Amino acid sequence: MRNIAIEELRASEIYRQKVEVVERKGVGHPDYICDAIMEQISVNLSQEYLEAFETILHYNVDKGMLVAGEVEGKFGGGRVVSPMRLIFGDRATFEADGIEIDVPSLAIDTAKDWFLENLRFVDPESLCYQVEIKRGSEELTDIFARGGEILGANDTSAAVGYAPLSPTERFVFECERYLNSRKFKKEYPESGEDIKVMGLRHKENVHLTVAMPLVDRFVESEEDYFKKKIELHEKIEEFAAEFAEKEMAEFDACMCVRPTASLNTLDIPGRGLKGIYTTVTGTSAEDADCGEVGRGNRVNGIIPLNRPVSSEAAAGKNPVSHIGKIYNLLSHRIAARIYREVPDVSEVYVWLLSEIGTPIDQPQIATAQLILKKGSLSDVENEAAEIIDNELENIRAFSMELAAGRCSIC
Repeated sequence: MRNIAIEELRASEIYRQKVEVVERKGVGHPDYICDAIMEQISVNLSQEYLEAFETILHYNVDKGMLVAGEVEGKFGGGRVVSPMRLIFGDRATFEADGIEIDVPSLAIDTAKDWFLENLRFVDPESLCYQVEIKRGSEELTDIFARGGEILGANDTSAAVGYAPLSPTERFVFECERYLNSRKFKKEYPESGEDIKVMGLRHKENVHLTVAMPLVDRFVESEEDYFKKKIELHEKIEEFAAEFAEKEMAEFDACMCVRPTASLNTLDIPGRGLKGIYTTVTGTSAEDADCGEVGRGNRVNGIIPLNRPVSSEAAAGKNPVSHIGKIYNLLSHRIAARIYREVPDVSEVYVWLLSEIGTPIDQPQIATAQLILKKGSLSDVENEAAEIIDNELENIRAFSMELAAGRCSIC
């Protein structure tokens, strides 16, 4: 018997509350880069272990830092003076049953492939790569040696997920994805990938503050910069208006709202390159901002300041034992199922707590807090509990989804 608890949460849904703040860091943001690369290393390492040993061995590559380089910006195209440095950290299994795994090469090759696929103006060969991944401790490695289909948790840790996304949360998420889409980049190649969107809803008024560098090879002068900026700003506001009309009308707190947006608000005309936001490579990691695993988006793709969130960074963690990844994503999946399948639930929060060494399908507590549209808790609690039990029963299959990279974490 699993320790499952269902309770009613007597509170207003997020979209009905007076103030809501939501952030998303885009694909070129230094923190996003670290999360995405370390997670891809995790996926590739899992597949390497499965191919060589038919099981996933101990690793946690959830520590990483992108150290900013130095550039010389110039209208018409600047140059990189000092390259970025990507540091890979934590633990992995390098050898088992007489078979060696070249973890450092796997990490570096994965990073190069990611840069090539996602950042148009970053040369993967120009970066410095520093691999600080070491062998794991005997006690944590032994969790994997004990065998069994369901492993013990490698930590005592808690996670929380929720559903559904509010209109503001969806708005912020979709805005960044629109601006970093291949279609948008083809139409506006000057727009850099290092995009951050901050959304504020105050009552029925929604405002987006967008930071998006212009790539200097496409900018001829300060005058040209502001001309292009006006055009980009107009596209953001067009997207905002269309999104509000299609998506927000279903929520009465946001009906008939025309959102507003601002772009690159630090800009000041007349100061040349010092007064405008340009980059050589499309990311501020080239000379302005370092990145670190765990400082980016939560596992549902946003930073929701009004919501309870997990403190663990999911990126790079082991998918069969590390609760910081498994429960982090599973709590959101369970919440989504409850919201989708249980009638008269308007919002749901799911909490999972592990105990180190205990099988991951047996949490100390698994609880769902439900905000109901109508009716009483007794009408729905059994159905919600069954969903939680079912997801925990099938946690091995979920772990394999994580290992295959089928669940986005940033």
